[in-house]
Amino acid sequence: MIKKGNLLISEPTVFSDQNFNRSVILLVDHSNSGSVGFVLNKKSEYLSKELIPQLEYEFPIYNGGPVQQENLYFIHNKPNLISNSLKITNEMYWGGDFSSVINLISEKKIKTNEIKFFLGYSGWDSGQLENEINSSYWIVKNKDVNFQLILKNCNNIWKDNLIKLGGDYLIWSNSPENPNHN
Repeated sequence: MIKKGNLLISEPTVFSDQNFNRSVILLVDHSNSGSVGFVLNKKSEYLSKELIPQLEYEFPIYNGGPVQQENLYFIHNKPNLISNSLKITNEMYWGGDFSSVINLISEKKIKTNEIKFFLGYSGWDSGQLENEINSSYWIVKNKDVNFQLILKNCNNIWKDNLIKLGGDYLIWSNSPENPNHN
């Protein structure tokens, strides 16, 4: 069963899709009308000060997905400080009052290990994600997903998850990003 808080791990054979090749996505919403998630392991070339000049501290910005890449989104673990946050799990939330986030960061009430920023998001229409999962485009992981996993350096999160899956995935975990380079 697909639900918010799941990780979507792209199948190793999805190397022709630049948006999702070797991607791991945190699903933040899932309902009959569609799904929303953020790519965790694709850091953008932007720094937070370039996009949010009033920030005094540097935060990495991730490419959340191909939809609305002109908008900045965030996940966090501070719903008591950030009004209008949407619950993903008991320890993870997304969105909320952006101006208060800027103030809270400036006041050092939110630190780099408590929030993650994304340009754009990944979205699916009703039934689209289920079809992609049934077509072996995604592996759904619903265990061991926690906020610290989401925030840590996610460069190896795709490979690490393939290793945990074992079997044929072990071979793919060490393959080059483009199999034609093998």
